[in-house]
Amino acid sequence: MKVSVIGTGYVGLVTGVCLAEKGQQVICVDLDPQKVESINRGVPPIYEPGLQELLQKNAGKRLRATTDLRCAVLETELSFIAVGTPSTNGEIDLRYVQEAARQIGSALHEKDSYHLVVVKSTVVPGTTEGTVLPLLEKASGKKAGRDFGVAMNPEFLTEGEAVQDFMFPDRIVLGGIDEKSIGRLEELYAAFPDAQRVRCNPKTAEMIKYASNCLLATMISFSNELGSLCAALGGVDIVDVMRGLHLSKYLTALLPGGDCVTAPIASFLWAGCGFGGSCLPKDVKALIAHGARVGQPMQLLESVLRINEQQPRQVLKLLKKHFPQLTGVRIAILGLAFRPQTSDMRESPALPIIRDLLAEGACLRAYDPAARDEAQKIFADGELQFCESLAEAIADAQAIVLVTRWDEFRNLPELLRHLEPLPVLIDGRRMLDQRQFAKYEGIGR
Repeated sequence: MKVSVIGTGYVGLVTGVCLAEKGQQVICVDLDPQKVESINRGVPPIYEPGLQELLQKNAGKRLRATTDLRCAVLETELSFIAVGTPSTNGEIDLRYVQEAARQIGSALHEKDSYHLVVVKSTVVPGTTEGTVLPLLEKASGKKAGRDFGVAMNPEFLTEGEAVQDFMFPDRIVLGGIDEKSIGRLEELYAAFPDAQRVRCNPKTAEMIKYASNCLLATMISFSNELGSLCAALGGVDIVDVMRGLHLSKYLTALLPGGDCVTAPIASFLWAGCGFGGSCLPKDVKALIAHGARVGQPMQLLESVLRINEQQPRQVLKLLKKHFPQLTGVRIAILGLAFRPQTSDMRESPALPIIRDLLAEGACLRAYDPAARDEAQKIFADGELQFCESLAEAIADAQAIVLVTRWDEFRNLPELLRHLEPLPVLIDGRRMLDQRQFAKYEGIGR
């Protein structure tokens, strides 16, 4: 099938590259000529494991990029809208989705054959039918369902694992305005025969996406609230509590051969310094605002956000047990991205932690295996020193704050053996064994 993908961010580019790998002919569309040129050279403008290899394999063959949306729509059978949906004052900002719909509609005005328009961007329930569809009809002068199809097909991609998630999906949600729209989507995804399908209307598909992200955010804040209680009680460690919780039959199954398998979702049931990224904070806020718009308070989700906003401050609290005054204290920040295997710093807990420590007068060094370039754009005035290696970051540090769960940081016990005096480790992710450190503090302990 010939596919155009409007927008080349994480979702759009991964979608386009992976569909090309599956044998589709793909045209990626972006306003930025530099991004387009980079994609056509086989160099992805974002860091995502596995993406560069697939892009290099398919660029110039089954995939190309362009700034010309009109031609891309005219040359393809199906168009994905995969543009950003930022948050403005807590509400979803649909300006990019709306503009994409207008431009696609204008192109459809010139087209005689049936074309399917699929919303891939995360949008609040009702957007595909209530906003996108009318704009397509107005700009094209045609009728949805008769002249063109409309569908909503949410993504379930985790940054750092996005290529794997797309190539081996656990589910494919097909939300169409009619059977023809859903059927055309089924044709596209025929290359994924093992993935379970959910066939529904667009509004349900939109809600499935929000329900999925809000569940993950709730699990994290649930774990962090329990962690705060454990710390307040004394004599209870949230790590031990969660290990016991994970062994319940709801999360860990005993296989016939005697082995145990733990559900991947259990990874969200650990205490830490909070969630971030481009999805969870934004989507929880958007659903709260959407609920308020229809007169339905979202009290649980409001609490989820409040807990998450407070969580980075736990790091400062733990540091002050050892350094009542942080002025001049040398602190190494380990991890800047909101999660490992990505360079994305949007809503990263590292940001409020760093800003709080700088406000307290601390001297900061930072190291992240992938996010240095992004961090330098944010902290461009030199107040944060960036290091080339983990060893450089912790040298001469009085305290170490671990923010992101990069596997490389498991080397800390060995590296610290050579330091004197020993710094205190603040484990903001509870990923390290406290028995390996002479000076250790962890959230929820």
